[in-house]
Amino acid sequence: MSIDSGYSCYYCGDKQTPEKYQAKEMMFGTGECFELSECTSCGSLQLLNPPSDLSIYYPATYYSLQELVISGPLKKVLKGLRYALFASGFRFLKPVFGEWVRWSGAGLKSRIADIGCGNGQLLYEMHAAGFKKLDGFDPFMEKENKMTQGFRLFKKSIYDAEGEYDLLMMHHALEHMSDPEQVLSKCYELLAKGGCLLVRIPLADAQVWKEDGVNWVQLDVPRHLHIPSVKGLKVLAEKIGFNVKRIDFDSTEFQFWGTELYKMGIPLKDASSHNFSKKLKKEFQNKALLFNQKGLGDQACFYLERRN
Repeated sequence: MSIDSGYSCYYCGDKQTPEKYQAKEMMFGTGECFELSECTSCGSLQLLNPPSDLSIYYPATYYSLQELVISGPLKKVLKGLRYALFASGFRFLKPVFGEWVRWSGAGLKSRIADIGCGNGQLLYEMHAAGFKKLDGFDPFMEKENKMTQGFRLFKKSIYDAEGEYDLLMMHHALEHMSDPEQVLSKCYELLAKGGCLLVRIPLADAQVWKEDGVNWVQLDVPRHLHIPSVKGLKVLAEKIGFNVKRIDFDSTEFQFWGTELYKMGIPLKDASSHNFSKKLKKEFQNKALLFNQKGLGDQACFYLERRN
């Protein structure tokens, strides 16, 4: 760790003398070193001097760019029935997107876009469940695809997105974009009045970051260009005009077993080569639940409402 001057925080905007750290690329095990700074005012993190060409760090094997999994006719009917029952009050039947849609206030006819959608799998699951107006945007997808009526995938960045939406989603996407203020401002423009922006993102408040430092798996340099604190993201969102409706910590045991791999020098791509005991996995799961309850988990879901 070192200390230097001359940086402004992406989130709270403070000019400061930040703490700096060296972290290694470990998802694919290249071992390249990258420098991070930590805001002394809000605790947010940002990557210093990122690579000029980030596309090489998103190969075809990157998890979100895998081939789309299509459901058969019967399975699609069952997915639609499951969501209908969930929406009617049977919460134990929730699909993966169930709570996100519920707390955002969106419905089957809402105009919804997923920014940084990868292969579009989440949108496909929503389409199978009966949602009618779905768009996905991702500059790293292989090609555009007009899947079917009411479901389109665009090989575009958020800055090229057009239209008006009731719900915008960014699932672990914002931290991959170079200017969070510009991105959130563009989202504000794309939202209808009263619309919701859902942002799921790693957080610098994480206890695992405080305890394990640069071995924290979700630093994920150089793909993660910045990681906010709760305070940092709230400050920026409110500056743009959003109302922070709700924050749900939703971290998983991945924060612990992934970090343990990195401490042992094992890249994430080789995770299958190391098996943690059932007892330890259960301990990781219980610890993740406890950390979420205490607001110490390493990621959360923010629901941001456009005020006017």
